[in-house]
Amino acid sequence: MAMILERDRVFHLVRQDILTCELKPGEELREADLAQRYGVSKTPIRDAMQKLEFEGLIEIEPRRGHRVRPVSMRDAEDILELRAVLEGAVVTKVARRAEPEELAALDALRHCEGDTIRAFADYNRRFHATLAQMSGNRRLAEETVRVMEFYDRLAIVSLTLLSREGGFDTPLADHNAIIDALQARNGRLAARLVRDHVERSRAQIMRGLTRKPVVD
Repeated sequence: MAMILERDRVFHLVRQDILTCELKPGEELREADLAQRYGVSKTPIRDAMQKLEFEGLIEIEPRRGHRVRPVSMRDAEDILELRAVLEGAVVTKVARRAEPEELAALDALRHCEGDTIRAFADYNRRFHATLAQMSGNRRLAEETVRVMEFYDRLAIVSLTLLSREGGFDTPLADHNAIIDALQARNGRLAARLVRDHVERSRAQIMRGLTRKPVVD
């Protein structure tokens, strides 16, 4: 049992470091180095590599071992397209079924505490995960959260560029407009605002990816 818990812990640690770009896209992964980094033996590292390869977060390099899967323009487009579809469905359901107190509680997400990239990334993930959970559809919520996790890697690029272009006022304004629409129970407007929000994010991310050497 302890061995299973250790494997799960290591898997989630490595996965989180990939999604947050602590382990950078394209970075070579050596079992010995990772074992030292996480203070474990090679066995849970090897198990994590297999699971992460299945998830598409790492890939095998012939004669060299594993590396973090680079960000691709095509994959970025696919993630953003899927995100727009899922989140459009999420806000439509939230506007229709959420309890009044749930909608009122969204006011707590109108502001981001802190002005760093990490603080905004954490806030952004919390905002979208909260809406997903409010949808009342477990599978829709799980898939939305999963897509947002993969979006995190793209967001690191986006937020780095955004922080150079005047801060996070625009995405925060988008979030507030979505909250306004949901509290008015206007699902159609909320879905349109989500699509516009994702499109702005897409433009930001694509500009950022063209400037990075981590793209396939």
